[in-house]
Amino acid sequence: MTYDDQPHAVQPHDAQPHAVRPHRPAGRTDVPGVSRASRPSVRRRALAAAAVAGASALVLTGCGLQPAASFVPGAAPGSIQRIDDLPDDAHLTVTSKNFTEQLVLGKIAVLAAKAAGFDVTDETNVPGSVAVRELMTSHSADVTYEYTGTAWLTFMAHDQGIPDKTEQWQAVKDEDAGNGLTWLEPAPMNNTYAFAVRDEAVPELDDVQTLSDITKLPVDQRTFCVESEFNSRADGFKPMLEKYGLELGGSGEDGVPTSNVSILDTGTVYTATDRGKCNFGEVFTTDGRIKSLGLTVLEDDRGFFPAYNVAPVIDSATLEEYPQLRDVYDQISPALTDEVLQELNRQVDVEGREPADVAFDWMVDEGFITAP
Repeated sequence: MTYDDQPHAVQPHDAQPHAVRPHRPAGRTDVPGVSRASRPSVRRRALAAAAVAGASALVLTGCGLQPAASFVPGAAPGSIQRIDDLPDDAHLTVTSKNFTEQLVLGKIAVLAAKAAGFDVTDETNVPGSVAVRELMTSHSADVTYEYTGTAWLTFMAHDQGIPDKTEQWQAVKDEDAGNGLTWLEPAPMNNTYAFAVRDEAVPELDDVQTLSDITKLPVDQRTFCVESEFNSRADGFKPMLEKYGLELGGSGEDGVPTSNVSILDTGTVYTATDRGKCNFGEVFTTDGRIKSLGLTVLEDDRGFFPAYNVAPVIDSATLEEYPQLRDVYDQISPALTDEVLQELNRQVDVEGREPADVAFDWMVDEGFITAP
């Protein structure tokens, strides 16, 4: 089982340049869209989805995990209204990856489509970014939530991300138009790398709020917990320190001695930071453990980390047939902030709730849907 297939709350690792970069499907880069007639039929799309579902179940069983239930509660209209004159056979297939945040987002997409009046095939919980991407580029699925950085670095094989959120979204939107996929407005949430400090230590560290503030601290207070992968990446820990004027292994006033750095296994950085093993721990900005452990995320004020904003991605031919889908999903995106996803992820990972129930309760609380 690969790291990409593990159901953790956040995994921007699969979006970074070291990840597998599938070739773009032949003939897609110069095609502005895909006609409805050239898309798979509903039956073929259902069969393709079923095949992926079977593969998902096998992979998860082999890992000793249970696949998330495809059932989601019924959804009645709220601020998302049933689309006028929607055909009785209007159908959407929604897909997502199989880690916590993607499961929650996938269920949100399913519930929104149901409230709008669609018959929905729930093809969430697919292992890995590549498999979900293939469902979308083969037009076997209609809707997914994807990260801008993942698309740019992994799928489109660019060497560097774009820190500016709007510019990064526009770049992937423009390029994916040639693949017959339309990116709707991005959410504020940005699931990227960051460093966090335990809340109670902030006053002790001169009220540190930004990564630049770390440079003002005494050398002995510049202690870090990082994963081995991030520590060794060409775009990881060392270049991040250099961006902020610090030298890994340096002994001067701008140095971070190697003895100040703890290299830890995946998943242990959060608890080590919370327990004071280090002052600053590498985290992902929407992880539920940030809230449950009482950690404060520092602002990347010099813009080192690439943007990983999430956005609804819709098959362009589907959107052409049902243009009202833009309004359905655009009204949800502004509410998806880092803080909201931290809380939703926490409910799944810490409280053990089902992603579908978490998504349903949030959608009802926000007024997007109502209970049937």
